[in-house]
Amino acid sequence: MLRTFWQHARSRRVDEPDDIDESDIATDAVRKIIHVDMDAFYASVEQRDNPALRGRPVAVGGSSRRGVVAAASYEARKFGVRSAMPSVTAKRQCPELVFVPPRFEVYREISHQIRAIFRDYADEVEPLSLDEAYLDVSRDKAGLGSATATAKLIRRRIRDETGLTASAGVSYNKFIAKLASDQNKPDGLTVIPPGKGATFVQTLSIRRFHGIGPVTAAKMEGLGIYSGADLAAKDMSWLAAHFGNSAEWLHNLARGIDHRRVKSNRPLKSLGGERTFFNDLVTDAEIREALAHVCTVVWDRAAKKGARGRTVTLKLRYADFRTITRAKSLAAPVADGAALLAAGEAILAPLLPTEQGIRLLGLTLSKFDGESDTAADEAAPADLLSLI
Repeated sequence: MLRTFWQHARSRRVDEPDDIDESDIATDAVRKIIHVDMDAFYASVEQRDNPALRGRPVAVGGSSRRGVVAAASYEARKFGVRSAMPSVTAKRQCPELVFVPPRFEVYREISHQIRAIFRDYADEVEPLSLDEAYLDVSRDKAGLGSATATAKLIRRRIRDETGLTASAGVSYNKFIAKLASDQNKPDGLTVIPPGKGATFVQTLSIRRFHGIGPVTAAKMEGLGIYSGADLAAKDMSWLAAHFGNSAEWLHNLARGIDHRRVKSNRPLKSLGGERTFFNDLVTDAEIREALAHVCTVVWDRAAKKGARGRTVTLKLRYADFRTITRAKSLAAPVADGAALLAAGEAILAPLLPTEQGIRLLGLTLSKFDGESDTAADEAAPADLLSLI
């Protein structure tokens, strides 16, 4: 039986300036990391800009039969509506759900406004997407005296300048800061100081761990690992036998150890696009035409960024929601749109003809030469290239 390990004894919600004594984290040897995460960002922007939506369950995305939820307001989440959920499922779970088309140009503009606030308090800012980022505030750039005070001021400025709320986690590394930012959502602040990080991590369900996906989590549960404490009880040899090269990483996470630095210029790892189709694609001609369209979108993005990748990955989702991916690595970077399409067609050919219709087709380009850009602006959910 699945056990729940949700405890608040070692984390504290911060509402007043004097709630946290930071004397144990304000040492030169300890990094001070803040993870800021906007609360239901896309949906909150729509509720801010349209007062008629406030207090109502809102989903950003398409309401058509093949639409996908990109984001859900907290009112909608109470009904189980989540991002990446098919719109028909969301509507079934929440009949009063209001669908709003996405406005990514608006979300990006607000994201840039928020990042400008971050730069007033940290030189090292690592955006993860339009709505979240890590800040290294080990150097007290604004002279506020503590990382907690800095996080409070950042959240206050975001509210005052954008009309939106953000949650934040403050800790001594990225892994715990991100876990902490999710601890008291929405509009919360949680501080996990050194000496309490391992205990905090070990109280949590393994499914809360950033970087452990559903497949790995299910494997862990099959091995009797449900919490960070369960994971911490396993030695390195056991972890290596079951998780291979990930053993050391998992061993460290269970003990609250994460040596990764906050990097201002996070390398672009991949870029891609997907389309979800109103009607399933059945014929070879339809599928190849869809591939050509997605290739055009992906190459336009790659050309704008000057990104030249060597690995092309094709994604197909069938009518029964079974999803497969196939990848091909080339000897040299893809030179142009025609070469990208040729690589995509080479991957697709063995999969045709298909016995089932295709409801989604996607293509991703990765393994870039001279990676130097940031992936944060590639944050629009790929499914929203669909017919919404």
